[in-house]
Amino acid sequence: MSAPLVVIQNISKVFTTGKEDPLALDDISAQIPKGEIVGLVGPDGAGKTTLIRLIAGLLMPTKGTITVNGLDTIKDATAIHEIIGYMPQKFGLYEDLTVLQNLNLYADLRAVIGKEREETFKKLLSFTNLARFTDRLAGALSGGMKQKLGLACALIRTPTLLLLDEPSVGVDPISRRELWKMVQDLLVEGISVIWSTAYLDEAEKCQTVLLLNEGKLLYHGTAHNATKRVQGRTFMISNITGNKRQVLKNALCQKNVIDGVIQGSDIRIVTKDAGQIPLNLQTLNAGSAEIKATPPRFEDAFIDILGGGPGGVSLLAELMPNLPEEKAQNTVIEAHDLTKRFGTFTAANKITFTVKAGEIFGLLGPNGAGKSTTFKMLCGLFKPTQGDAFVNGFNLQKAPGDARETIGYMAQKFSLYGNLSVWQNLQFFSGAYNLIGTARTTAVEKMLEIFDLNQFINESADTLPLGFKQRLALSCAVMHHPRVLFLDEPTSGVDPITRREFWNHINGLVAKGVTVMVTTHFMDEAEYCDRIGLVYQSKLITIDTPDPLKAMAKTQNNPTPTLEDAFIHLIEQYDVANGK
Repeated sequence: MSAPLVVIQNISKVFTTGKEDPLALDDISAQIPKGEIVGLVGPDGAGKTTLIRLIAGLLMPTKGTITVNGLDTIKDATAIHEIIGYMPQKFGLYEDLTVLQNLNLYADLRAVIGKEREETFKKLLSFTNLARFTDRLAGALSGGMKQKLGLACALIRTPTLLLLDEPSVGVDPISRRELWKMVQDLLVEGISVIWSTAYLDEAEKCQTVLLLNEGKLLYHGTAHNATKRVQGRTFMISNITGNKRQVLKNALCQKNVIDGVIQGSDIRIVTKDAGQIPLNLQTLNAGSAEIKATPPRFEDAFIDILGGGPGGVSLLAELMPNLPEEKAQNTVIEAHDLTKRFGTFTAANKITFTVKAGEIFGLLGPNGAGKSTTFKMLCGLFKPTQGDAFVNGFNLQKAPGDARETIGYMAQKFSLYGNLSVWQNLQFFSGAYNLIGTARTTAVEKMLEIFDLNQFINESADTLPLGFKQRLALSCAVMHHPRVLFLDEPTSGVDPITRREFWNHINGLVAKGVTVMVTTHFMDEAEYCDRIGLVYQSKLITIDTPDPLKAMAKTQNNPTPTLEDAFIHLIEQYDVANGK
């Protein structure tokens, strides 16, 4: 057995802030083998980025030692920098430089010159399929192309160890698969990889997994062995004739249920104990449903190791008043031939669909397909080149103020004011939504309580952990009790526990009659949608419920396709039909 590539011994890290200083990492020990992709997983703020930066020799540990290929990260930091490639969590390139200029900059930094540079560029541009885009500004690339460029820059000099800090955040399923395949191919060249990720299906593909939570190492081993802990505890509720969101809420309120998610028309649950069928379906109001055992996944084990999910009750939904019942079947969102051109480029082309009251409508598509453009036209943030958008009966071009009064909007990128405190952001947005007096004070207090923001009340938004940034953004979007909620990738980069919390709130709001339109790159989240519209190359190419979309991708080799399989199948099918 070969010696481990990375040896972590009793590592602790404290960041001194002048307050009570919690441990970012707490006495962690692990060995990382050579020749593998090692998954580093855990909730937001678990310590993943801190550990990666310690391994890279970019931070000094408070206690303990780390060696990389026998080199000490404190004494031999410069030598370690020569043998690693590092792709940070945030896009670490220069957006006002072209693809080629970024590569040249990193080649200069790595002293890759002459014929070696020429051959390296040729290889990397081919490897990442960026050869056609060398003159394009990095800031103009799609999310997937940016990540490929970041990977190329990390590989300018072939590393012994490649450190990837959440490389697939905000990237569509096609680009994620391409990135994964590219990184797997690097193993053939003898490169070892540490891959930090919020996508548990990616972690499941790793040979070794390290699970962090609150600075502690909770699990170190294979994903397969972790999954064994929930054997006999995973079930699927099918053929539900009642309201599936209410059934999920009821299931999550059962003492023996630690986790539950919607999968199309079904509900998947994880129980505390193995054994017999755990639930009385009549108590769940599930109608004539049936419940059967289903194979466990690594995600089930992940939630179990962390002590279970957040339950099914949404305090936010309990605060929300019921919308009038007579509105339930009304069309709330309408897009009629929505088209948006930027110069000669058509970002959205004759998009047409409707959304009913109390429906969750998902708008999916690859990076750059036109989702966010369509989304912004429906929110009144972009004026269509042609076509019409209606919300609650108001034409967004003729009566934008009336329409926006009933809308809550959470932007794809954190849209609040980073230099304002949590309290100041809530005050600002409550004023923007015309909340005054007691109503404004009560709304702010309730948001602080429901989203557990009191602990950060005087901290600037920029300094919040990502999960709490997203909580603050959602609280600002819903504090005025909107009838329609637009969520543009609301959980990008957020861990599965926080994502479940968000969807508890969304499901609860929908039960009160709120209409939700959402974009997401998490295909498991798209399962919560009543209907899904797939946007590709500026066009809406299909609309359907999740289960029929998955059925379209069914083959003899893949009899139970995922929604991600369906996403990729439909786009490939469209390309073939259009001669691409």
